[in-house]
Amino acid sequence: MTTQTQAPHGFDEDHESFRNELASVHTDGRRKWVYARQPSGRFYSARTLVSYVLLALLFFGPFVKLNGQPILLLNILERKFIIFGIVFWPQDFYLLVLCVLTGFVSIALVTSAVGRIWCGWLCPQTIFLEMLFRKIEWLIDGSAQQQVRRDKAPLTFDTLWRKILKHAIFFTLSFLIANVFLAYIISADTLWTIITDPPREHVAGLFAITVFSLVFYAVFARFREQACTLACPYGRVMGALVDQNTITITYDRTRGEPRGKIVRGAPQSSRGDCIDCGQCVTVCPTGIDIRNGIQLECVACTACADACDDVMTRVSRPTGLIRYTSEEAVRTGQPNTLSWRVKAYAVVWLVLFSTAVTLIARRPDMDVLILRQPGTLQTTLDDGTVSNFYNVQVINRTNTPFTLVYRVLEPAGGSITPLGPIGDVAPYGIVQSRFLLRLPASTLAGTSTPVRIEVTQGGTLVEIVETSFLGIRNQEEREHHGDGDERKRDEPRRDRQDE
Repeated sequence: MTTQTQAPHGFDEDHESFRNELASVHTDGRRKWVYARQPSGRFYSARTLVSYVLLALLFFGPFVKLNGQPILLLNILERKFIIFGIVFWPQDFYLLVLCVLTGFVSIALVTSAVGRIWCGWLCPQTIFLEMLFRKIEWLIDGSAQQQVRRDKAPLTFDTLWRKILKHAIFFTLSFLIANVFLAYIISADTLWTIITDPPREHVAGLFAITVFSLVFYAVFARFREQACTLACPYGRVMGALVDQNTITITYDRTRGEPRGKIVRGAPQSSRGDCIDCGQCVTVCPTGIDIRNGIQLECVACTACADACDDVMTRVSRPTGLIRYTSEEAVRTGQPNTLSWRVKAYAVVWLVLFSTAVTLIARRPDMDVLILRQPGTLQTTLDDGTVSNFYNVQVINRTNTPFTLVYRVLEPAGGSITPLGPIGDVAPYGIVQSRFLLRLPASTLAGTSTPVRIEVTQGGTLVEIVETSFLGIRNQEEREHHGDGDERKRDEPRRDRQDE
């Protein structure tokens, strides 16, 4: 997304050529490798701290347990999701959808208000690349200038061992990341079982995890910033979210232009504060020039702001030439304000968030579902009672084991015979079993009789479940219906005989 603004005084056609090509791709389509200089400054220090917290959450989320359950689990295979200790089963799918929708609206709200905070500060791609892989690269290969010199020079032993070591560490990290993401899906316990088993017992799984490791390795070792500029759809969505009032990393062109180098003895009153040093470009991980305005490739990582502040300090000029502000505030000189669109997003987010919190807070600790087993008919037992088979499903959303007791409230005289474990429910467990419901034949009302079953735990009511019993009232009535049916079948036959 680019914001079309009229070029201020001091801009020439070269400054607008960026719109015709991507910063990391040559005009003929060849890859333009970005050698980003290592940033430093207050924003980078803050991002580093945030990234360490998020990396700890990403790496330890499936392994750290709270009340016996992992903090984060996205088990698609068993349709079990855990988000910060809150367990979502298939019956809670509407809540999960509501939470995901609230998350999307949160991103839209934050992006509209303060730009691509997600991309620069929170996105796993950015965190892994900038805070892990690039730091390893700077440690082994040296600064950006040293990397350029080594890549352009003939291959030497010094360059070779550095490349082998770097890429070996890259693949090891990629393999580790792939296993961590697998733990999010199948749980850490299952992953540990697979790891400790002989490899021949999980050949298909080992092949799959190796493929995913190679994909991660290719992204972080080669694809890099192009994953953000070419593959990620969020950069395109940004075009519909960011406007002139969005507060994001912005170059103050009214203060910085016309830019120019510092010349000893030359008057500086006719020039802006930008000394055209290019430090904001060399430090950019996507290789763009922030002075050209808001661009698709910009991930709002604040590296350019830190680099510019450092230069401004050294030349004794005010910092903040590149800072968090909006295009409208730069143009008018007025304070930043939130647009009506951001306020509308905020109202929608507040409604969704409040609804999600309310529904989760009011969600019962235990769900009991009882349904008559399909495909089965009424059975008359030796004692004269009639019975139906029922399927029962119990979901425990707490970390406490439950022992449930079932009692038939209506009709009177009903009894339940378990055909499996239906009473004992483990913490965060699901019980799926069957039981036989017996009723006196005299209590049946027509072909479908309402049934109410009380479920208690330690004498405390858990739930009253309503279902139905399918069957005819008694044997005499069944025979009566049968005789009537036979008479109806015989009447046409007698008519034909009379003719």
